[in-house]
Amino acid sequence: DPQGRISDYGKMFTQVTNVWRKSDEVRRFLFSRRFARIAAELMGVHGVRLYHDQALIKEPGGKPTPWHQDYYYWPLDTEHTITMWMPLVDVPREMGTMSFVQGSHKNTAFQQLPISETSQAYFETVIDEQKSKICSYSLKAGDATFHSGRTLHAAQANASSNRREVITIIFYADGTRIKEPDNHHQKVDMEVFHPGQKPGEIAASELNPLLYAQF
Repeated sequence: DPQGRISDYGKMFTQVTNVWRKSDEVRRFLFSRRFARIAAELMGVHGVRLYHDQALIKEPGGKPTPWHQDYYYWPLDTEHTITMWMPLVDVPREMGTMSFVQGSHKNTAFQQLPISETSQAYFETVIDEQKSKICSYSLKAGDATFHSGRTLHAAQANASSNRREVITIIFYADGTRIKEPDNHHQKVDMEVFHPGQKPGEIAASELNPLLYAQF
């Protein structure tokens, strides 16, 4: 549903997408140029569009989120994608903070896998073999991390008695074209987040407004 998709990812977390389509408050937050400008500067591009937002809720006792790359799900023909992950409450490590594998966004040889026990086992092995450095931080409400679509990341279980509430915004470079989907997930995302568009077209549907442009 382009107006907002809800899934529970096997009780790891609840995800609600395109919240900006239903909430004026979220819309104002999302259209703040300061977030989009940071995204553009980090990627080294002149403009960015919205892929979609997400409200991510991990309830007390919520399971770990396995290692994965977001890029696997996106039908975008570009390396210039980035996600802002901002907690709406203080998130100490025991609430399930994000963990990132340093430098993993430069590795294009990883096996492409959806979030699953299989991806967890595969990437755990890769991390161990490559002796990769893992970065993880406690965050305060309103802090934010930014990670590339190719960055290998995960989150621990919520071992606290409080809900972990997070908003994310996914940006991509203006001018990016839709690619021929590589898998079922990309096909679904193309239909949901780029309605009416086809592979080869510039990804710029009504759901992908331009959030920042450097003139």
